[in-house]
This record gives sequence, structure tokens and C-alpha cells, in this order.
Amino acid sequence: MSKTFDTLVRVRYAETDKMGVVYYGNYYIYFEIGRVEYMRNLGIDYRRMEIDDDSMIVVAESKCRYRRPARYDDLLRIRTRMIEVKRRTIHFGYEILHDESGELLASGETIHVVCGSNGKPKALPEKYRTILENTVATSSST
Repeated sequence: MSKTFDTLVRVRYAETDKMGVVYYGNYYIYFEIGRVEYMRNLGIDYRRMEIDDDSMIVVAESKCRYRRPARYDDLLRIRTRMIEVKRRTIHFGYEILHDESGELLASGETIHVVCGSNGKPKALPEKYRTILENTVATSSST
């Protein structure tokens, strides 16, 4: 099974500032797009996870390292990987690449706590944990 999953997104005008550069906060939206598509590619429908299993993955920590600006109309490749899966937490990693040049524009990570609709932490249901654990990238396999 692939250790990473790539999603393509084109920078929209509304995501940029007056100079045509992507506003820094939008990188977190790109991370979310990558994360949801990564899970969908594994057969995990996040919406069904919320409804059927009362399991939400709440962002507890995030970071982003900006290297080069993305600009209006650039085609970006969001590369998502699983870093770690624990009983109650999920740790994702991301790279935002300029699709044409392959240049790394930004990298980041998010850590999520699994919570029920009551807002309290809970264990990640085993059916999801098994799938996600099988995609954890190790230093020798990436």
C-alpha cells in the first residue's frame, strides 16, 4: 500500500493576497483537503465516520513551514502521509509542491485527537485504526 497520497488543487484568486500570493492560512485548508482525500483513498469516508461511529478527528496541534510562495493559478500537489496512529490520536504530515516544477513550497503536520460528539476524547474505532496503521511511513520505507 502506498505510504503517501497526492491530491492536486489549483490556487484560486480568492486564496491570494493583492500580490497574487497564497495567504498563509490557506495552507491549512490545503492540508485538510489532502487529509480528507488521503482517508477517502483508503476507503474511509470521514462524514460516515462522524455519523456512524460518533468519531471526529479534532485538530490539537498544527505547524507549517513556508519555503516558497504559491501564486494564483498554480497547480499544487498536496502530498499527505500518516506519521503515527495511537489509540486516541492521529498524526499526519504534508508537503505542498508546485506540480510543474516539483519545488517544495511548504511542509507541515497536524495532530488530531479522536473525540465523540460530546467533545470528549475517545478511542479511534479499531476498523479505522487498522487501516491507518498499515499506512504509517517508516524511515526505511519512504
